[in-house]
Amino acid sequence: MTKHSPAHFRARFEDGIAVISHDRPERKNPFTFESYAELRDWFRDLRYDDNIRAVVITPNGGNFSSGGDVHDIIGPLTDMDMKGLLIFTRMTGDLVRAMQNCHKPVIAAVDGVCAGAGAIMAMAADLRLATPAAKTAFLFTRVGLAGCDMGACAILPRLIGQGRAAELLYTGRAMSAEEGERWGFYNRVVAPDDLEAAALGLARQIAEGPGFAHMMTKTQLNQEWNMGLDQAIEAEAQAQAICMQTQDFRRAYDAFVAKRTPVFEGD
Repeated sequence: MTKHSPAHFRARFEDGIAVISHDRPERKNPFTFESYAELRDWFRDLRYDDNIRAVVITPNGGNFSSGGDVHDIIGPLTDMDMKGLLIFTRMTGDLVRAMQNCHKPVIAAVDGVCAGAGAIMAMAADLRLATPAAKTAFLFTRVGLAGCDMGACAILPRLIGQGRAAELLYTGRAMSAEEGERWGFYNRVVAPDDLEAAALGLARQIAEGPGFAHMMTKTQLNQEWNMGLDQAIEAEAQAQAICMQTQDFRRAYDAFVAKRTPVFEGD
C-alpha cells in the first residue's frame, strides 16, 4: 500500500487518483535530499498499489518546482567526496526510474517555475499540461554542471527533438509554455484556473480505463526505446495476448454486445 501521509511532499487520494505536489511554496518548491528519497520510494511502492490508477503532480503556490535547493542540496554537494556525490546522483536518477516503472500513468500539471530537477520530473511524466506562465528550464549548465542529468539526454530529445533538446541543455534557458506545446513537450496549455481540473479530468478518464492494459502500454512505451522494429512488434504481440486474457477485455466485449458502456475494474 502506498504511503498515504508522506513527510516531505503533499499527497491526497480521490477516485483512484493520487494527487501530489512539493510542499515548500515559500521557496518555489525546491527538492531536498529527503524529498528526493521519499518521492523515489513512494513511486517504487506505487507499483504494488492497485488502489491507485493514475497520478497527478500539481504546482503549489503558483510554481511546480525550482529544482534542487541551493542551500540544502547544492551547498552540501560542494563538500562531498566522489563516493558521496555518486550516491546522490544515482538516487536522483532512481526517482526517474521509479516514475517510469511505477505501472501507473503520471500527469504533470505545470505552472510557474519548473526548473532543474523539477523540469526533469515533468519530463519523466507520461503526459504534461501547462499554464501560459509555465517556464521550464533544464538549467544545470547555469550551475556549472552538464545537461546530462537524471536521463535528460535520453528522454528530452525523444520528446522535442535532438536540436531543440541540445539548445535547452546547453544554454539552460527557459522554454515557454507556447514553445513547449508547439515542440511536443506539453500536450496542451490551459488557463491557470483550469489547470488542476484539466489534469484531474484527464487522470479520471485514464483511471476509468483498463488499468492492467494501461500498465502494459506504459511498459511498452518505455521498453521499446531500446528495441528494433521486429522486437517491438513481437513484444507488443505478447503484451496484447496477455491483455486478451484479462476480465476487462471480456467486460468490453460483453458491454459491446449489450450496447452499453463498459465498466473496467483493472483486472
